[in-house]
Amino acid sequence: MLDTLYSQIGFALAALIAAAAFLKGDEPERIGAGALIIGVSATQLARNPGALTGPQWSLIALDLAFLAVCIALAWKSRRPWPVWASAFQSLAVASHLLTFVDVQPPLTALDAIVNLAGYGLLASIGLGTLVAWRERRAALTLL
Repeated sequence: MLDTLYSQIGFALAALIAAAAFLKGDEPERIGAGALIIGVSATQLARNPGALTGPQWSLIALDLAFLAVCIALAWKSRRPWPVWASAFQSLAVASHLLTFVDVQPPLTALDAIVNLAGYGLLASIGLGTLVAWRERRAALTLL
């Protein structure tokens, strides 16, 4: 689960950004942050550290479900951050597809792709929350 310092820092950062989204964001940011926290928690529970080769079906299903949430947010929301979140999540899903076509990249390369895409997701949700909060504050000062 959270056995390494990197995973603990990543989970703490995701929790911090999700808390900011729940407190200061609008509905799209809250939905994205909630789906992110559910996905990160489920990924930690579903990860099989003993599986060194082949696809991990549970992780693929979780990443595809989160990609569907990001695409739905991009479709229904007028904000730009869900498009970026969908792009970063597409990178994570594409890295899983490498195991289907018998490309045997090192597992560290796949983990690096997924981790960097996760940080991109966190940045897009965090920036989306910041923009939504600033827009709401600007609208209140005009009243």
